[in-house]
Amino acid sequence: MAIHSFRPLTPAGRFTSLNKTTSELSKKRPERALTESKHKTGGRNVYGRITSRHRGGGHKQLYRIIDFHRDIVDMPAKVQAIEYDPNRTANLALVAYTNGEKRYIIAPKGLKVGDSIFASSKATTNDFNVGNNFPLAIIPPSTLVHCVELVPGRGAKIARSAGTSLELVAVENGQATLKMPSGELRMLHPNCRATIGEVGNGDHNQQSLGKAGRRRWLGVRPTVRGVAMNPVDHPNGGGQGKSKGGGGRQHLVSPWGQLAKGYVTRKRSKLSTSQIITHHNGRKPRNKK
Repeated sequence: MAIHSFRPLTPAGRFTSLNKTTSELSKKRPERALTESKHKTGGRNVYGRITSRHRGGGHKQLYRIIDFHRDIVDMPAKVQAIEYDPNRTANLALVAYTNGEKRYIIAPKGLKVGDSIFASSKATTNDFNVGNNFPLAIIPPSTLVHCVELVPGRGAKIARSAGTSLELVAVENGQATLKMPSGELRMLHPNCRATIGEVGNGDHNQQSLGKAGRRRWLGVRPTVRGVAMNPVDHPNGGGQGKSKGGGGRQHLVSPWGQLAKGYVTRKRSKLSTSQIITHHNGRKPRNKK
């Protein structure tokens, strides 16, 4: 999907770059049976206190129910439409199975209206086309996949955002090895299902919203930099001129002192860390030798 720049007829138009979606995405309303209401919190918890800053407003949105399990197996489905989803960076594909049931799936790159896809636990050489879903055990090595399960049967958890994909390195010794976009190598159970191809809408991160108002449409409120505040309001505030406080020696932190750069945020859960072979920086996990 190409990026479209506008003539600088207005100050905002000078800096706006958006996806060309007119010819590719469907204009029809989303499938009613596959949508549900979406309650917005405005960043507040059950007590009405702001726990996630800079959230609020935005256009009203419907949540699209997406089939991350692909549990209708050995039944072909035809792509009826490629649709926009306000809840994620990727687009959606509306597919209709031969039994009449309709589902939304993440639209992979190259999938078009009229294409036929299916999910199965067995395959031949010619079945590994974009959009088809199989267990990792039967997918050929070096294949790009997306929407991969972490645990068999629990639905896709990895590689669901626009333009992302994983590379299946090998399936051996009862484990499937996958290379993440960061370069990290991770092992998964070979019965975890994955969809062939990479997620579409890869130019999403090349967009420039152009104006503050478009950010407000997305539900994001203005953000004030910590270094622009007074010392009483933020650890990075104060100083003579541009500085980070403390004579320019202090690291960038949140208002409550949590490091903003280079701080490890991954939870130390066994499911997340025990299957990592190599981290993105080439280091091995601490619990492996």
